[in-house]
Amino acid sequence: MFFNLGYGLSAAAYLLLLLMLFAVRKAGMAKYLLIFATLTTVLWSAVHLGVLNLALGQENLLKYDAIRQWVWMLFIAACLRNQFTSFFSFVGRPETLAIMLLPSAVLLTSLFVWLPSTWQFSLHTLSALQALVLLEVVYRQADKEKWAFKPLVLYLGALSLFDFVTYANATMVNQLSWNFFAARGYIYLALMPFLVLAIRRIQHWGIDIFVSREVVLHSTLLLVAGLYLMAMALLGYVVKYLGGSWSLPLQMALVVVSLVLLISLFMSHQFRNSIKVFITKHFYANQFDYRAEWLNLTKRLSAVDQTSDSVYQTALDAYLAGIGYAQGCLLKVKGERSEIVALTEGELIVNTESLLKDIAPVLSFCRHKHWIIDFDELRAQPGLYEDLTQRETLMRSFPYQLAVPIYQHDSLWGLVLMRALEPDKRSLNWELRDYLGALSDQIANFIFHGESSKALAENAQFAAFNRMSAFVVHDLKNVLAQINLILSNAQQHKSNPEFIEDTFETLEYTQERMDKMLKQLTNKKVEAKQSLQRLDIVAAIAELIEQKCCAQLPHPRLKSHQALEIKIDTDKFLNVMYHLINNAQQATTESGQVELSVEAEDSEWAQIRIKDDGTGMSQAFIQQRLFKPFDTTKGNAGMGIGAYDAKQFIDECGGDIMVDSEVGKGTEFIVRLPINGKD
Repeated sequence: MFFNLGYGLSAAAYLLLLLMLFAVRKAGMAKYLLIFATLTTVLWSAVHLGVLNLALGQENLLKYDAIRQWVWMLFIAACLRNQFTSFFSFVGRPETLAIMLLPSAVLLTSLFVWLPSTWQFSLHTLSALQALVLLEVVYRQADKEKWAFKPLVLYLGALSLFDFVTYANATMVNQLSWNFFAARGYIYLALMPFLVLAIRRIQHWGIDIFVSREVVLHSTLLLVAGLYLMAMALLGYVVKYLGGSWSLPLQMALVVVSLVLLISLFMSHQFRNSIKVFITKHFYANQFDYRAEWLNLTKRLSAVDQTSDSVYQTALDAYLAGIGYAQGCLLKVKGERSEIVALTEGELIVNTESLLKDIAPVLSFCRHKHWIIDFDELRAQPGLYEDLTQRETLMRSFPYQLAVPIYQHDSLWGLVLMRALEPDKRSLNWELRDYLGALSDQIANFIFHGESSKALAENAQFAAFNRMSAFVVHDLKNVLAQINLILSNAQQHKSNPEFIEDTFETLEYTQERMDKMLKQLTNKKVEAKQSLQRLDIVAAIAELIEQKCCAQLPHPRLKSHQALEIKIDTDKFLNVMYHLINNAQQATTESGQVELSVEAEDSEWAQIRIKDDGTGMSQAFIQQRLFKPFDTTKGNAGMGIGAYDAKQFIDECGGDIMVDSEVGKGTEFIVRLPINGKD
C-alpha cells in the first residue's frame, strides 16, 4: 500500500505537469525533451504501479531505470547550448555523443546484454555520477541565469544523488534495497515543485557552455570522490563475498576509514593546490587570454620609438596593463644600488629615498634567486623567503605587492614593482608566475633593444661627427696646399698686379671655406644638404681648372666648350671635380697629359670623363681599396677619403662613377650625373 501510494501520486503529479508543459509557449529543443522526459517519468511511475501490466523484478527495474536515466540525460545535454536548428544537429554534435555514451551503454547492456548484477549496479552508479557532474557544469556556467537554473539543478541533482546512493549501496551488498525503491515515488513527488519553479523561471532553456578552470577543478574532484567511493564499495563487496562473521564489521571499518581518508585529503590545502595546479596546467588554463594579451602587448610596445626617452615608462605601463594593476615603479640596478627610471603616480605617494633604501635586500635576494616576490605572501608565510634579509621592515611598510626581477644575460638588470587597487589584486599562483615570466621576457627585450637603439643612435652621432671632421681635415689640407702655393710663388710674382689680384681671390675663397668648416665643427653635425640649383658644368669646370688646377703640372685640358646645365649642389660638385682632377695630376708626370670632356647622353645624363696617362691602377686596387675610406697611398700626406667622398656624393645624386685603368698606361674616371638632378 505504501509503495503504490507513492508511485500513484507521482504518476498523477507528472501527468498534470505534462499537460501544463503542452500549454507552455517557450520553444527550443530542451522544452521538447523535457516533455519527453516528463512523459517517460509518468510511464515509469505507472510501471511501478503495475498499471501497464509489466513484470517487476530486479532485472526489469534496472531496465526501466536505464530508460529513465537515458531520457533525462538527453534533456541535460540539451541544456548545454542555447539553441539547435534541428534534433539531428543536436544529437550529432560531439558534445551530445560524448555525454550520451555512458547512458547508452547502460541502456543497451540492460536490454540486450547479460551482466552480473554487481556490474549493472556499478554502471547505474556511474551514470548517476555523470549526471551530477553535468548538472554542476550547467549551474556554474549559467552565470547570470543561476537564479533561474538553480531549482532545475536542485531537482535533478537530488534525484541523481538518490540514484547514486541507491546503486552504490546495491553494489556493496549485491542486491537492491526495496526500501529505497519504495521511497522513490514520494521523493519524485516531493521534488516536483522545484521542476515547476524552474519551468516558470527559465526563459531560455539552453546556456552557452565554455569549459573553465573552476568547472574542471570541481567536477574532477566530484568525479574523484565518486570513483573513490566506488572503489571502496567494490572492496566491501569482495569482503562480503569472502563471507564469515567478520565481513560486516570489516565493511563498516572500511567505510569509516575511507571517509576519514577522503575528508583528510580534501581538507589538505597542499593536496587541493596540487590537484588544482595539475588540472589547470595540463587541461585548461587560463586566467589570461594569452593570444589577446600578446597582441595587446605587441601593439603597446610597437607604438613607441625605441630611441626616445619614453622606453622605460612604456615598459612599466605595459607591465601594469598586462595584469591590470594601477601603480608601479621601474628600477635599474647600478652596481649595488639602483635608480628609478620610470614611475607611475597613483593614490599611493611613494617616498623614493626610502624606497631605494628598503629595496637593497630585495636586489640582493633576486641576484641569487630568480623569484618573483609577493609581499602579501611574505607577510603571510615569511618562511618561504628565508634568504631575504630585513624581512620585518619589508613586511611592515613596503608599499608595493609584487616585485618582478628583470635579467640580462643572467645578471640582474632591474626590478618592476607593482601594486593594485584592492578589487584588482591578484594572488601570486603558478599561472600568474608563468604569465609574468613570459611578459617580463618580452618587455625586457623591448627595454634592451631600446637601450641598444639609443646607444647606436649616440654612436651614429659620434660617427657622423668624426666623419664630418675627417672631411673638414681633408678640406683643410686642400686649403693649406693653396696657401702654400701662394707663398711659394710670392717672392717671384709679388710685384705682379695680376698675381696680387689672384691671391686675394684665392684668400677670399679660402676664408669662405674655413668659415663653413668652423661652423660645421661648432654645430657638431654634418652640413645639411644644400638646395640644388642649375649649373653649367662645362663653364664651372673650366673656371675650376683656371683658378685652382693650373697651379700644378701637368695643366688639365678641357675639350668641351658647349654649355651643359644640370641640377646639382654646386660647392660639393666642384670639390669632387677638384679632387678627381688633382688626383689625376698627382698620378701623372709633369710632361704627361690630363684631359677632360663633358657631353650629354640621351638628354638625361651628363657624362664627365677625366683621363690621364699616369701610373694607373690595378683592378685589385680599384675593387678593394680605391673607394675605401681612410685607405691612402700617399702616406701622411693623404687622408684617404677623397675618392670615397666623390663616390658617396655621386651616388647621392643618383649617378655613378666608373674607373678604367691599367698599370703604367693611365686612368680614366667616367662620371655620370642626371641632368635634372635627384630631389
